[in-house]
Amino acid sequence: MNHLNNPSVGFLLDMDGVIYRGKKIIPGSDSFLQKLKSLGIPYLFLTNNSQRTRRDVALKLTRLGIPAKPEEIFTCAMATARYLASKKPNGTAYVIGENGMTAALHQNGYTVVDDEPDFVVVAEGRTINFEMIEKAVRLVANGASLIATNLDTVCPTDQGIRPGCGAIVAMIESATGKRAFSVGKPSPVMMRMARKCLQLKTDQTIMVGDTMYTDVLGAVQMGYRSVLVLSGQTNQEDIQNYAYSPDIVTPCLNDIPESFYLTPALTPA
Repeated sequence: MNHLNNPSVGFLLDMDGVIYRGKKIIPGSDSFLQKLKSLGIPYLFLTNNSQRTRRDVALKLTRLGIPAKPEEIFTCAMATARYLASKKPNGTAYVIGENGMTAALHQNGYTVVDDEPDFVVVAEGRTINFEMIEKAVRLVANGASLIATNLDTVCPTDQGIRPGCGAIVAMIESATGKRAFSVGKPSPVMMRMARKCLQLKTDQTIMVGDTMYTDVLGAVQMGYRSVLVLSGQTNQEDIQNYAYSPDIVTPCLNDIPESFYLTPALTPA
């Protein structure tokens, strides 16, 4: 990743609906990223999907035609694991989720257990069954803290939507009467960690996403500039349903005007 010694701006980029849809790249995404690289403008891919490790995500992007390195990826699984490690070093967790979550926990000194965990961590996954949820309910009822990687109620797929992490968490909350703490977007925890990865100040950070209630809300709460792209989940008419708004709205990533992020010194002659 190209970094300026003192970057004037940097991008946090949501992925599904911004860079690609399903297994297809959104036209112009590759051109926009190439432009940022040529200008030395740093960026970080930011995702609320915890299923894959950052290495797996980087490979997916590369196969789509967007060369990416693991260090250019920041997932909610990473944010969750780092947060837990900062609150209770070398702790234990019962995990509902897949390899991306367990790998992140291991890398941060955590042990994944089935009994008497410090935390019950609910992440993304397609292999979840009711026995796992039953187990999680009992563990939380017995005192384990409930952590959600994100509260997205649905996940987009090629076939349509499926229940997201937030929907699974809602079952456990309803059964136990205990509320989960969420680390992923729009949580300031993940938004702040991502900004620090790029060594940016608040007013230098631009968040680009396709959802109002995660990407744009997270940016607004943190004081970042925000771009809503209409290439994913949100339509122009949806924006009026929210009491906050993005700084600009564009059809897709490559339509962000250069005047929004280029200082005079960086503007091409």
